Amino acid sequence: MNLSELRYIVALAGERHFGRAASACHVSQPTLSVAVKKLEAELGVPLFERGTQNIRVTEAGERVVEQAQKALEAVEAVKLVAESESDQLGRRLRIGAIFTIGPYLFPEFIGHLHKLAPEMPLIVEENYTAVLSEKLKQGELDVIIISLPFSEPNILTLPVYEEPFVVLMPTGHPLSTRRSLRPEHLEGEIILMLGPGHCFRDQVIEACPACAPSAIDQKNAVYTAEGSSLETIRHMVASGMGLTVLPSTATGADRYSKRLLTVKPFVKPSPSRQVAVAWRASFPRPKVIDAVKSAISASLARGAISIT
Repeated sequence: MNLSELRYIVALAGERHFGRAASACHVSQPTLSVAVKKLEAELGVPLFERGTQNIRVTEAGERVVEQAQKALEAVEAVKLVAESESDQLGRRLRIGAIFTIGPYLFPEFIGHLHKLAPEMPLIVEENYTAVLSEKLKQGELDVIIISLPFSEPNILTLPVYEEPFVVLMPTGHPLSTRRSLRPEHLEGEIILMLGPGHCFRDQVIEACPACAPSAIDQKNAVYTAEGSSLETIRHMVASGMGLTVLPSTATGADRYSKRLLTVKPFVKPSPSRQVAVAWRASFPRPKVIDAVKSAISASLARGAISIT
């Protein structure tokens, strides 16, 4: 038994015709016919019923053909692994990041990754965690950058950095005179937040309950910026609309005059989040993961702490 014979019976089962199967395998009809008979003799069972008009696969033949197909797919997978191993950094990479990471990491990250893998073009996407996770599982993305906790079957994660949360406020706000803030200092303030679906919103509410209105005693006015971004919220803070809590890498206060925005840290231990790289356990390019990890570490903005 050899791979050619397995290819012949799979083709014959699909075409139900010796001539068409031989053509699909790029061999002569007698060559294919002899090989199929030889395999049947070796296995001791007929795989096909030969009629004058067509070919029918026997019950035993169906099971053998099914296993033959799996064997051929396994061989192809071995070839793909070998090819990817020899040129892991020379093929396209499809990478995604959540909305609250991508805009602040990618500008530096892409440059560093290009230095490490100059022949690896990128397809970049920003989206919600749930969307990125599904695309990763379906093979539409190779690597995603998300915030922990994150757990999915057959998906590996590697924490790469941690970043504290900070408070962004209009310059001149009464809280701007404090060196650092406690979550309870935000009670009674107008808090600007992302809409539902953003994991960062949930993390802020969990770490800083004062940022969410209580069902019993609504001390805060919380404005949900539906469908917007941290960039939009920063503009609203600069206009004097209210305060917001941001990951330290996304403060961007330097984009405005200091007359407009002030950043204040939380009292230590400050609330924070861990950012991780995630990929399928079957992803056959480990050198890519190493390159992504190194590029992220080299791209960290002030305030972020490398974990790896």
